[in-house]
Amino acid sequence: MFGLFKSKSNEINTPVNGEVVELKEVSDPVFGEKMMGEGFAVKPSDGKICSPVKGTIKSVFPSLHALTLKAEDGLDVLIHIGLDTVELNGEGFSSSIQEGQKVKAGDPLVQVDLAFLAEKNKDNIVIVVFPEMKDKEVSVHLGEKQVGEVAAILK
Repeated sequence: MFGLFKSKSNEINTPVNGEVVELKEVSDPVFGEKMMGEGFAVKPSDGKICSPVKGTIKSVFPSLHALTLKAEDGLDVLIHIGLDTVELNGEGFSSSIQEGQKVKAGDPLVQVDLAFLAEKNKDNIVIVVFPEMKDKEVSVHLGEKQVGEVAAILK
């Protein structure tokens, strides 16, 4: 009746300005073949990584190349910045976020120096996956997006 009882879909925003692409475009098979779960990736045009959801920071890797969020609705969101960037031991990354911190969609999380990644021959793709997601489909909105624009809808 008037859509009141339809299953709710979740909007996931773009975490960084750039081109939203399918996971299959990620050259690392762990992400490209969806071994870590469904999601999308962004070819960034800048290094300001923001929260794609409202929720809580669950964990932050010491190297700042990856973090997990728990969205308000319970969805786990993993953001992985670049490929093989863990090898940089945090060089080129900065952040003041902490585990347990509440965030809104669009709040800054990590700053990454894209020129530094290029200098170190590291792919700068930003990957967003939902490792614990069950019983939902992901509809990815491809193309150029700005932080805060919808990149994916979970149904």
